Amino acid sequence: MTIERSEVQELVLKYGKPTIGVLGSHSAEEVAVSAKYAGFKTVVVCQKGREELYVKYNRFLFDEVILLDKFEEIIDDNVQDRLRELNTVFIPNRSFTVYVGWENIENKFYVPIYGNRYLLKTEERLLPRNQYWLLEKAGIKTPRMFLSPEKIDRLVIVKVRQKKKPLERAFFTANTPEEYWTKAEKLIREDVISEEDLKQSIIEEYALGPRFNANFHAWALTDVFPPFDFLGFDDRRQVNLHGVLNLPAKDQLDLNVPIKNEEIGHFGVTMRESQKPLVYKAAEKFIEICRLEYPPGLIGSFALQGAIVYDPEDPEGRRLEFYVFDVSPRVPGSPCVGPTSPEMRRLSICYSEVLRELGLDRIESVLDLTTIEISYAYKHGRLREAVT
Repeated sequence: MTIERSEVQELVLKYGKPTIGVLGSHSAEEVAVSAKYAGFKTVVVCQKGREELYVKYNRFLFDEVILLDKFEEIIDDNVQDRLRELNTVFIPNRSFTVYVGWENIENKFYVPIYGNRYLLKTEERLLPRNQYWLLEKAGIKTPRMFLSPEKIDRLVIVKVRQKKKPLERAFFTANTPEEYWTKAEKLIREDVISEEDLKQSIIEEYALGPRFNANFHAWALTDVFPPFDFLGFDDRRQVNLHGVLNLPAKDQLDLNVPIKNEEIGHFGVTMRESQKPLVYKAAEKFIEICRLEYPPGLIGSFALQGAIVYDPEDPEGRRLEFYVFDVSPRVPGSPCVGPTSPEMRRLSICYSEVLRELGLDRIESVLDLTTIEISYAYKHGRLREAVT
């Protein structure tokens, strides 16, 4: 049975000062740094064999460590009891959804989450009412989707789960059905993907333009803060794709290795100011549709991943548009956004009064907004409004 928001709100009313909790993966370091900056205690839930970064190298960031054999054991009664004893408000990241599972999060994880636990499943691309459905209902421009490889009549990108690393996707491009099958069959022979996963792949028109991951924060306390703030852009580094791209073209052609797009890092980018309204408008539309379809809507960090392209619907071919091809309805895994984004200084000025009230002096990280809102909500007896 789905955990109702009202149950979690009743629970959080019994809390003292919250402890900020996070799964030991993805963006746990950045969550902990922001939590410590805002004066909170922290708890990290780690899996044995993957705990070294948090338990050894960053032990000073975490007041409590819960070590499990498997991440999904976080739903065990004794673990949840401990989290509630600590007054934990949990910050969901992508690893939390993947390793624990959205059904467990919705039905068994009786710990307050800062954010919308019911939106996390929209990242699962094969479920109904997913991110693609939301983007379409919101009227946000997206690349054309192809339901069959036989329909390919332009450059497409195929997104398919890797066979040996199911959390990662393999990507390949094709211009024709013949090219699709040639590349797909080669990846199957090389054991990179499976035939079954290929049947469930996403085929979409390749967005010919620079990529921009647009990062935002949706506020829960909208009488104090605006509905959302833009935080900055980033793009990704991938193994082994970027290693190949670092080679001269003639050397690339001599290579005989399968190309993989396994994410390894991020870097900050900026956009020409005159085009930034494109991403603001997309965010407004997405926030509104999430509020209607998944109440209470977005709370906390989210990202719209896309590209700026010449709009194919413009007969003169001069109008630019922001085409979105992926959504992250939770904290990003890109700590570069804070240090490389000019938006952080703007936000520090915008919320100077709130910062002074909380005894803080600046905003530097994307996650600072999360802990600022939790801190403000707790101080004013409104923490129930920010959790699900």
